Amino acid sequence: MATPNQPKEIIRVSISEAARLFGVNPQTIRRAIKNQEFTYIVVANRYKINFESLVKWSQQKTTIKNKTEERGIGQFVSKWKINNTLYSPSTKSIHKKKKDEDKNEQSTKE
Repeated sequence: MATPNQPKEIIRVSISEAARLFGVNPQTIRRAIKNQEFTYIVVANRYKINFESLVKWSQQKTTIKNKTEERGIGQFVSKWKINNTLYSPSTKSIHKKKKDEDKNEQSTKE
């Protein structure tokens, strides 16, 4: 975890790693690169995709999100046993966050 004085560590993955993680075809990742849908750098003529932007991209697209849950890393999430509550999301905080988002959404509509 980054402290105020220490920059956040950036995780980058290749096209094939991204495709495997999210359960999609590598061509889907290449198309998203072409459309500049997430951030990446080129190292030794290879794309290295910023993992954080890749996750945000996958959550914005319903079909990608569904494929991640069916064929990607999402299929394993229910099997993870996280005992440390620091790293395990609390259902209370998830529901509270959802309610806060709904309130914010309604206030912007008014």
